[in-house]
Amino acid sequence: MPTDVFGVLASPVRRKLLETLRDGPRSTGELAGLFDLGRPAVSEHLAVLRAAGLVREEPRGRHRYHHLEPARLAEVGEWLHPFARYWEQRLDALSDLLDEEAET
Repeated sequence: MPTDVFGVLASPVRRKLLETLRDGPRSTGELAGLFDLGRPAVSEHLAVLRAAGLVREEPRGRHRYHHLEPARLAEVGEWLHPFARYWEQRLDALSDLLDEEAET
């Protein structure tokens, strides 16, 4: 079971689960209803997210609610930040070049 944030985020199902949890906690059943997967498969993806520290589980009676734990996502943001700066610089350079071409 991957616990590396990047390995965990490689799955489109897990990314969709995280996106859904941005709006607030959801039960396992609610989350399973979003996919053409069985509930056991969704539960397995949630277990991977929990092991990676991206999701927290809260039992309420017979149901389990899942909460987003965004602190680990900060690692991804820190890693991506230099790339965002790189693309901003590239796009600024392209804009300058296009402005120069339009003037001539």
